[in-house]
Amino acid sequence: MERYYGFDLGDAESAVSYLQHTDVTVPKVLTVRGEKSFITAYAKLYDGKILIGESACYQAGVSDRKIRFKSRFLTDRDAVQDVRRFAAGVLAELYGSGSLVQGEECCFYIGCPAGWDRAARERYREIFEQAGYPPTRIISESRAALVSACQSRHFRVSYDITQRPVLVVDIGSSTTDFAYIMGGREVELQTAGEVFLGGGMMDEILLDLAVEASPEAKEIREVFEKSPQWKSYSDFAARRLKEQYFYDEEYWQTRECVKTVPIVFDRQRKLVLKMNAENAERILECRSRFIPGGRSFHEAFSESLQEVRGKIQGQMPELLFLTGGVSKLQRVRDWCQEAFPEAVVITGAEPEFSVSRGLAWSGRIDEELRRFRSEIQDLVASSVVERLVAGRIQELYHLTVDTLVEPILRNAALPVFERWRSGEIRRLSDIDGEMQREIEAYLHSPEAGELLVKPIAAWLRPVAYALEEHTMPICAAHNVPFKALSLNSYLTLSDIDIRVDAKGVFAMEELSWMINAIISILVGLLCGGSGIALISGGISGIVAGAMLSLAVLLLGKDRMQEAVMNAEIPVFMRRTLPAHYFENRLEKISSEVKRTFFENLETEKNEEISTRMVSEISAQIEKCLTQMAEVVEIPLG
Repeated sequence: MERYYGFDLGDAESAVSYLQHTDVTVPKVLTVRGEKSFITAYAKLYDGKILIGESACYQAGVSDRKIRFKSRFLTDRDAVQDVRRFAAGVLAELYGSGSLVQGEECCFYIGCPAGWDRAARERYREIFEQAGYPPTRIISESRAALVSACQSRHFRVSYDITQRPVLVVDIGSSTTDFAYIMGGREVELQTAGEVFLGGGMMDEILLDLAVEASPEAKEIREVFEKSPQWKSYSDFAARRLKEQYFYDEEYWQTRECVKTVPIVFDRQRKLVLKMNAENAERILECRSRFIPGGRSFHEAFSESLQEVRGKIQGQMPELLFLTGGVSKLQRVRDWCQEAFPEAVVITGAEPEFSVSRGLAWSGRIDEELRRFRSEIQDLVASSVVERLVAGRIQELYHLTVDTLVEPILRNAALPVFERWRSGEIRRLSDIDGEMQREIEAYLHSPEAGELLVKPIAAWLRPVAYALEEHTMPICAAHNVPFKALSLNSYLTLSDIDIRVDAKGVFAMEELSWMINAIISILVGLLCGGSGIALISGGISGIVAGAMLSLAVLLLGKDRMQEAVMNAEIPVFMRRTLPAHYFENRLEKISSEVKRTFFENLETEKNEEISTRMVSEISAQIEKCLTQMAEVVEIPLG
């Protein structure tokens, strides 16, 4: 993309910023209808032309005129048409002024309250698409404000704070939007929603006080009733005066903060707006019909802060970031500090433009994120992971067999012997089949799965370190923390099953082959010598040995082996073989099982098995990398 545009469409005023992809400065706030912050209003002329901004409030000869429609978007169907017309008017102004060029590769980021759900955001996006906008994305105004704070040269938030909980309070004209952000990632954003309490209510109170004090109060109220545009115009004048006063209350203590508004209807009238300590107190502390529930602004705002605090499930915010024109008020910052004493309360230098600038910055951040993920996909598609795994596959075999052999002997082979000793298994020749079932059952048990976690995690660590040589340059190029793509960051027993499926590293085809190999070795070692190894113990073993020697002379070795393996040895003879004898036998043959397994692996199945194992393990590591990349967001600062 060549340019990223941020459109902060507010209920009372709007602003548009843009950022070149190569810019190192802050996004530039564009002038629309002669103003950087322009009134959110439109008038439709009889010829179909759309007029926007302040002039739309008092332009004569119009077929339709609307103000403050964004706050009605979720509840009033007509507001959809109003937003579309206003958006189309802004787009026409941008094209007309040359701020936007037809065919230019660009995108628009439009802000919305954090309380809007995905469906509402999609409906909102479609409006701009229908109005003819370039590719558009809708994101939270609160998050955009935080992005603006983190990226601004005039105000820097340390990188560390973007990894910690932040509460963004965006005080608009009609609503106050609260957003709880953890780690600076939009995917982790939780919202306490929006409260219908905004700076516009203070404007209403101030305007009402001015009308009440006017000698022409009755006439002015009649004008406002007949001409909403003059009401709106006066309302915005009250807003400007209020912000001017609260920006530096101490300065205005000894000076007059007054603005005269000419109202031209049937004749000209003058409305005198005045801000002083008395009116400031009435605006903030006195109960008013303009505030929900008839409360004071102070009461309603503080109660909202406490409600938000109660809804936060995680850590309390360490940073509280205020945005919107009202955030300039020192009293508002004081109320936030009272509600969240553990947080640092801050606001930007130009809070009225923080959202539009943050939206433009978000566009470039998303482009960086797209490139970052593309490079990760290129890494996954390469043979890097396969080479790293293949280079250490023999180590994995040794770790796995060393881990599994003793538990298999103890939990599978020993129970089979006990069953043969008690007569449940009739013949020695039946042992291999029973051993197969027992070992398979054991290796499918949670106990065996847990045994694999530690050795496989240990094996994965050097593989993960080697992989970081390839992921760290990608992270560095896109300002992503190295640990975001480090497998070692996730190799803990608590979450390894989720991040790297250690228990499932081996495909069942590989495990089945290992089972068969180990069983063959066990049966050969335990039942070697035509069964003599299994039953030649104690006095009965001496008798059995003599009988077997005689059988060899009479039948020959091969027929004797077959006869012994298929013979049903009396249970009383089996019981004379002590249980501890077999246990001792297992301890002695453990190392032999391992040695023989590795010899077989080297000479028989190594290439075939290794190929499948490398493919299986590499696929899981690549899947893990892809999943981690999907949740990574370019840091805000």
